[in-house]
Amino acid sequence: MDIITSYGTLLVLLAAGFGFFMAWGIGANDVANAMGTSVGSKALTIKQAIIVAMIFEFAGAYLAGGEVTSTIRKGIIDSGYFVDTPELLVFGMIASLLAAGTWLLIASYLGWPVSTTHSIIGAIVGFAAVGVGVETVSWSKVGGIVGSWVITPMIAGLIAYFIFLSAQRLIFDRSNPLEMAKRYVPLYMVLTGFMISLVTITKGLKHVGINFTTMEGFILALAVGIVVGIIGKVVIQRIKFDPAADKDMHYTNVERVFAVLMVVTACAMAFAHGSNDVANAIGPLAAVVSIVSSGGEIASTAKLAWWVLPVGAIGIVAGLAMLGKRVIATIGNGITHLTPSRGFAAELSAATTVVLASGTGLPISTTQTLVGAVLGVGMARGIAALNLSVVRNIVVSWVVTLPAGAIMSIIFYYTLKTIFGV
Repeated sequence: MDIITSYGTLLVLLAAGFGFFMAWGIGANDVANAMGTSVGSKALTIKQAIIVAMIFEFAGAYLAGGEVTSTIRKGIIDSGYFVDTPELLVFGMIASLLAAGTWLLIASYLGWPVSTTHSIIGAIVGFAAVGVGVETVSWSKVGGIVGSWVITPMIAGLIAYFIFLSAQRLIFDRSNPLEMAKRYVPLYMVLTGFMISLVTITKGLKHVGINFTTMEGFILALAVGIVVGIIGKVVIQRIKFDPAADKDMHYTNVERVFAVLMVVTACAMAFAHGSNDVANAIGPLAAVVSIVSSGGEIASTAKLAWWVLPVGAIGIVAGLAMLGKRVIATIGNGITHLTPSRGFAAELSAATTVVLASGTGLPISTTQTLVGAVLGVGMARGIAALNLSVVRNIVVSWVVTLPAGAIMSIIFYYTLKTIFGV
């Protein structure tokens, strides 16, 4: 308790610095979830994607990132074991932020799309199990996360496969694909608006204390979807199509219709991602601030200090701007060749999977969801359409994420204990 009283300000500053670093890593690595398919399909240039993501990620993180956030991410450890030694929990959270941020920096530099959620969970499990005791960890929750490595990409891949096939049947395999695109793409827009607004309602708005019943959420999401479809139809009617363009590639004009849809999905996914994943950085930071400000008392939830959310939001934007293009390139170009119609299938599939997982409480990684969806789109065109060496590297990086976060967290945890003489 003396350490928290004596070094409280220093501990909060350390947590804030490493929380910013972790948010920076989320921006560098995870924002590719929202932007990778849009850039890969050439619906947006890399510069446009970064500007769009900066606006919508910041808005999502700041406006819907959390009025009240759980101090212990996903209930992965039992805070009851730290009641008598709250300084150990503070050291652990600071070490976890530094460990997860370091791993995300390494992965982003290498262009690996890893899970920021799993990075911070691996770090928290590491310091708790080795530094305090294995009984502090909820191992059933950890087992669920490992299981989601297989389940989540499979679900997303299957959904993407069938969405892509439906577009093939309804539009591309018809004698007049452009007319079919004008007819059916607004309906896909309704479905996309519905699913992505449902993601935002179920995963984002609850952070700002706005709670809807399931029925209210569905009705609101459907209304948003219909509005998006109507706007999309108007925009499509105003596109000036060039018949000569189809001589070079048969579906150039059809893909221009889908490109309108991709911009919509990119904006919405960026907002939903910012609102949800900023908690990976500010959750542990909020825990440290709460413990220090209360003089060592550990609460189950922490009211956020006014400055915590901007730290996360600015960190995400900075990471994206500085290093985000490497992972965007992997998802957009590395796995399979994407066009706007294929990118749309992947994006809608990822959003649908996130909605399903939120409803069932399945621990989910947006990264793994989107990579699975992109794989599904590639599989719809045959196994030869996939770059299997890139896929192998991605799967290896997923497996390495939990232990990498855990090992670094343990090292940083013991380093902090040594520095503060505990």
